[in-house]
This record gives sequence, structure tokens and C-alpha cells, in this order.
Amino acid sequence: MSAHRAITQEPVSGEAVASAAPSVPLRRIGLGSLLAATARHHPDRIAVIDPADKPAWSGRPAITWTYAAAAEIVERLARGLRGWRLPAGSRIGLCLPGSAESVLAILAVEAAGHVAVMLPVSWDEERLLTAAQGVGLSAVLTQARLGGAAPAERLCTVAMRYFGLRYLAAFGPDVPDGVINLDRFVLDGPAGPAPERPPAPAGLVTFAGGDPDRPVFRSGEALIAAAAAHLVAARVAPGERILSLLGPHDLRGLATGLAAAIVAGATLEVLPLFDGAAFANALRRPGPTHLVAPAFLENNLAGRDLPPALRSATFVHRAPARLPSRSRAPGGPQALRLETVIDTLAFDETALLSGRRGAAGDLSQVLGRPERLALPAGLMEMRHGADARITFRGQACSAAALQRGVPRSATTGEWLETPYAAILFAGLATGVDVAALRVEAGPPDTTFFASA
Repeated sequence: MSAHRAITQEPVSGEAVASAAPSVPLRRIGLGSLLAATARHHPDRIAVIDPADKPAWSGRPAITWTYAAAAEIVERLARGLRGWRLPAGSRIGLCLPGSAESVLAILAVEAAGHVAVMLPVSWDEERLLTAAQGVGLSAVLTQARLGGAAPAERLCTVAMRYFGLRYLAAFGPDVPDGVINLDRFVLDGPAGPAPERPPAPAGLVTFAGGDPDRPVFRSGEALIAAAAAHLVAARVAPGERILSLLGPHDLRGLATGLAAAIVAGATLEVLPLFDGAAFANALRRPGPTHLVAPAFLENNLAGRDLPPALRSATFVHRAPARLPSRSRAPGGPQALRLETVIDTLAFDETALLSGRRGAAGDLSQVLGRPERLALPAGLMEMRHGADARITFRGQACSAAALQRGVPRSATTGEWLETPYAAILFAGLATGVDVAALRVEAGPPDTTFFASA
């Protein structure tokens, strides 16, 4: 049984997920445990692929990591982090692009029993300082160079202004004085088997809308559940590749990228800095591939001949958003020459909703009639609440805003209201908007579910 099937309790015989028990107990397990399990059974399977142009913008070699090698490096990093003697559950910031280092660092922080706080590398000094103070960071892992930027130097100035930051470490050449060199940390640090009883996943923190004043806490189990819910639509098989253009800085990038790959036992390749030629080369690489991209890129791919190895394309929207038309007629505005297109809609950092376009789980149908969401109730439920606001509950959307550094108490059985409502036409959703601004939509520009 695959990790994804075990988490969702999807019936082995292939019957619809909706036929599962109405309340499914979800296993308490972390990403690191899933990585280690795949490493034991399939040590030579590829876990992470660095982009080929990585040396140009980081000064570091592009490396392809097997599951076995990734598990070993994660444990080396985790042992070093444990040596810092921080209290269990300390907040450790990760200010890294979506390369292999970020994957290894996220897993190492979890393995050390701490909370990973995802800091976008695009943030300036003031936003980093606001986040560090609001969350109460004890340490930050970053990178010495990222193109023309120097994230490690930027964080040095943050450390001079925020005395709670006890440790600052960076990958890469030319690490500034006073900053721990993580490359040496990995090569010369302690080695050995993982502890018999690794700590339970302490969770992670992301920021709603990229706002450093809006930190949101999510448990490790909730992140895995969000990835499992996405994989019901994406159907990534073990050993296949996820090619993502979204960095692991928020729920969108984590649940569709890193977490999805580890839950599925697949390969992850992230392009942190978009380059058209590099993207085209990565897309043409042989092997079954699942593309994850921001929604605006669909127009650029429409009408183009896509590689035959491309199994699916997931286009990620962020509420408020308008859903693209469902016409697949040649020459149409969304005429993507691909059999499987998935729309994924992020409701801030609360929930991630994915559905196959033109199928029963199409978001236009599910948002219009939430009872059509065919997921186990323990994983995710959705309804229209007060003022038609879209409301969620379940393990996949179990998140809580941090208040003075402490998560607001919440349970998986609690309904979480979002500020968004569906824009409806003839019972189908054409998009979502802020509830106060919601209006009934006029006729869509093109026919929904037109024949190919």
C-alpha cells in the first residue's frame, strides 16, 4: 500500500473515495518518516533534482539526490541542530529558494523536533525582522548567495536588531563571518543512524498572503493530509516526477510540491528562478512528469505542443480568483493540449482545494455544490456558511493563526471560515471573491465542459 493510499484510506479496489467511511482516522506521521521508509525500500529512487542552472545563481553544484542519500544528509543536519541545545519545538526560520537545500532543511528541522518557519527569500530586512519578532525565531538557516542577492548578509543585519536570534547558518561558498557554514556542518558533522524514536512532527509556520504580520501554524500531520487531498486529484505515482515552479514558502508550494512528492514516493524538481530555456529543458526531460505552475502560466502554454511524458498540469490559483473557462475547443483562450488539467485553489493558508478540470471533482462544480467534494470527511469537508462564505474542516485544513507566537487552539472538528464566497452562474462557480464583494456572475465567455 502506498503512503498516499494509507493516509487517505482510499479503497484498494479502486472504488470512489467518497465511498470511504465518513470519519477516517488519520495516521500521525511526519514527512521524515515517509522519506526514511522510501529510502529503506527504494534507496536508489530519485528524491530531489537540482535545476541545471543552479551553479550560476548559487555558486553550488547541481546535485541529484536519491532517497537514501537524502535521508542520510537529513539525519546529519538534524544531529547538528540537536547539538544547538534549543528547547524542543523552537522556531527555526528557513530562508531558502526551492532547491535541494530547502527540502533537506525542512526535513532536518522536523527530525530535530523543531518548528520550521518558512521565510520567503524575496523578503527585505524589515519584513524578515517583523516575522522573526512575531514568531519568536531562535535560529535561521539560509543561503550565502542567490543570484545578485546575499540572504545570509541580510539576515546578519536582522540578527543585530533582534537579539532572540541565537543561531544563523548558511549553505554555500563565501559564508559571512559569524555565520555557521552548513556545508561543513553536513560534511564534518556527526553521522550515525536515526534515533529509534524520532520526535513527533512539531509542525511549521507559513504566512498568509506573504504578510509577516499574519503567521499561521500547521501541524506536520495536517501538511501531509493537505498533500494527500491534493494527490487524490493529481494521482502522482511512485517514481514519477513533480516539476514545480512554486517554492516551498507557503501551503501552495509545500502541499503540491515537497509534501506531495514524499507522500507519493515521487521525485521533486523545483525551479526557484524561472528561466524560459531552463524550464523548457526540464519539461522535456524523459520520464512521467506532473507540472505544478502558477495559474497565469496556462495562457503561455495554451496551443503549444507539450512533451508526451507530461501526465498532468496543475495550475495553482490564490483566492480571490476567477476560474478559467472550461472550453477545450482548439483556439480557445484555455486550449491546453493536455488530457489532464488540475485546478488548485488556495484559500490563504487555511485550505487547498484541487480538482480535475472537466471531471466530477471540477472546482466549478465543487465550489457551487460543496457536497460534491469526494474526500473522506476526516480529511476535508466544505460547506457554504454565513454570508455564503466557504468554510472547511478536517485534517487537511487544520491550521491556526499565531497570536503572540502561540497558536490559537483549534481542533480538526472545528469549522474554519474563510473570507471568500463563490461567484455562481447556473449553479457553477466561475471564481471566488471576498464575501462582501460577491455578486452573481453573468454568462461565462465560453461554454463550460465543451467537447474537446
